Amino acid sequence: MSGHEKVEKNVGLLIVLVVLVISVGGLVEIVPLFFQKSTTEAVAGLKPYGALALEGRDIYVREGCYNCHSQMIRPFRAETERYGHYSVAGEFVYDRPFQWGSKRTGPDLHRVGGRYSDEWHRVHLINPRDVVPESIMPGYPWLATTRLDPGLIRKKFEVLRTLGHPYSDEDIKNAPAELDGKTEMDAMIAYLQGMGTAIAVRR
Repeated sequence: MSGHEKVEKNVGLLIVLVVLVISVGGLVEIVPLFFQKSTTEAVAGLKPYGALALEGRDIYVREGCYNCHSQMIRPFRAETERYGHYSVAGEFVYDRPFQWGSKRTGPDLHRVGGRYSDEWHRVHLINPRDVVPESIMPGYPWLATTRLDPGLIRKKFEVLRTLGHPYSDEDIKNAPAELDGKTEMDAMIAYLQGMGTAIAVRR
């Protein structure tokens, strides 16, 4: 009996060897990425989220927007012509967790920042069909009337600073003031308007 036959007929040995091969392959593929500057350093001009945009990002996650919208433009002509410059790893170093996604019931949003006015976003979030008649996106009118709670923003900044985000003591101290009198709609728009703006995009 050959060695190959022995492995195939011994289920326990086969499982051990498969796990070993996958583990080694995974390490060889993944570990080097932690040491590549292109995947671990922010692109030029990228800044960590301000208080308002960070709250907006949390609302985006809370409402499940990632279930229908990706935030990753692949390096294919069909995508770059529609959405703009392809996404690069250095744009996501301040995203925890990243919102790449793979589902596109709606369009990719990675380059949506600055493409539309704040008022357009406001109308679109309240009733999408007012600006895109064929849209199947649900409306989010409650965002316009729900005030932000600044109670946790300093703690969020402190946790993110521990993880490596360059927030200063002054940033943390002033964070609640940035949320004063703002609604969840203001926060969501601030987040959307910042998406993908670190890299110049052809309009």
